[in-house]
Amino acid sequence: MAGVFDIDLDPSEDNVSDEELADGINACEYVDQCSGFDFMDDCEKFEISEDSVNQGTEKIRPECFELLRVLGKGGYGKVFQVRKVAGADSGKIFAMKVLKKATIARNAKDTAHTKAERSILEEVKHPFIVDLMFAFQTGGKLYLILEYLSGGELFMQLEKEGIFLEDTACFYLAEISLALGHLHQKGIIYRDLKPENIMLNYNGHVKLTDFGLCKESIHDGTVTHTFCGTIEYMAPEILTRSGHNRAVDWWSLGALMYDMLTGAPPFTAENRKRTIDKILKCKLNLPPYLTQEARDLLKKLLKRNASVRIGAGPRDVLDIQHHSFFRHTNWDDLLAFRTEPPFKPVLQSADDVSQFDSKFTSQTPVDSPDDSTLSESANQVFLGFTYVAPSVLENIKEKFTFEPKSRSPRKVLGSPRTPMSPGKAEAWSRGPPFPEVNFSASSVPSSSYAPIKVSKVKRMDIGSNKEASAPLPIKSRPVGGKRSKHLKVKL
Repeated sequence: MAGVFDIDLDPSEDNVSDEELADGINACEYVDQCSGFDFMDDCEKFEISEDSVNQGTEKIRPECFELLRVLGKGGYGKVFQVRKVAGADSGKIFAMKVLKKATIARNAKDTAHTKAERSILEEVKHPFIVDLMFAFQTGGKLYLILEYLSGGELFMQLEKEGIFLEDTACFYLAEISLALGHLHQKGIIYRDLKPENIMLNYNGHVKLTDFGLCKESIHDGTVTHTFCGTIEYMAPEILTRSGHNRAVDWWSLGALMYDMLTGAPPFTAENRKRTIDKILKCKLNLPPYLTQEARDLLKKLLKRNASVRIGAGPRDVLDIQHHSFFRHTNWDDLLAFRTEPPFKPVLQSADDVSQFDSKFTSQTPVDSPDDSTLSESANQVFLGFTYVAPSVLENIKEKFTFEPKSRSPRKVLGSPRTPMSPGKAEAWSRGPPFPEVNFSASSVPSSSYAPIKVSKVKRMDIGSNKEASAPLPIKSRPVGGKRSKHLKVKL
């Protein structure tokens, strides 16, 4: 807050230094030289006031945004699609994440995670990480205004496709790995990598979102012990609470890769205990239709011994970039958006919500009245939350095109996938979680893998610890599925 000071315009001569006196004489000489000019009548008279002098950063408040749709809902609040109706960028579409202070302040870990998310979003700027545009607060709520990602969740694409072909998975995994590598360079571990937290922009490129479980200041040799994440994607060292570092993100990348290529995470069961037991003890079953490169990368990412896991060394993401699975990836082209995404959302307008779950978008968008009252000490926790991006216009990197995009013809009906036992459908359906590396360019040009040829398939036994010997028939991913309660844990 600016201070107000009393200024004595006529100081006594006793308090004037020789230097100041000389400056005063020079000023008087200048006034004498100008006295012959008659310019006062032509000057514009300008009244000095608080509004005219202090025209600083735009004051952002809830009234600056018009609620359009509900995009998601969680225990702490909602995510809305909004249109800015006042000030700079009026008319632009954003996503507004609204969090309830009273709910967050009950738990010190929730408060810490919320503050970490806010600070990380301000600090981190990367092509494959969501941009924070504004942050502000009212008496009872916190508001994060993020870029609107009209492509929706990667989870929705997995629901539609069942599984991805390897070239499709390779594209998404490459962009995700660059985002993780950038976080790691800044000493940040992500810890909640899963399809629901990976979104696509209007052009089909990846954007990591939801940084509530991130941990800062994790550099070489540093470990942390917080038990957090989503069970099916959690590394063994988190489950055993033996101390973890950035290597946990590479385990999660392996679990995500397995999910993309087979239709489910690598270790699932009908309850939390059995799921954890499988992650800690069971052998990794790899369907035989995977290429040798994919099988090798999965084995190296899903090493239970974190010290020998690929990416765990000082080179971090560089070791993953040089794996043969990414042999057709041109990393410079990827960072510059010169690589064509495998899927481009079909959008009719800038505020199109067709890629989001209609269960949410059909709801009436209402931001409940802010009638919460926090104690002064509790409210002090959220000091410094307010933020405005240095240049909001520069953060909108790509101009939206209103031309409908044709769907990339990459879906191959009849592609094999790992089955799920009928009684275990809830074991992997999704839901909420527990309560600048210098990228070297590959000399190999970007190209796609050859399509996978699928012959007649036979059923295989996945109950044993041996590698699978035959692919399985496709079962559709449950539409709108949510993670079972036994996989949710409150922090």
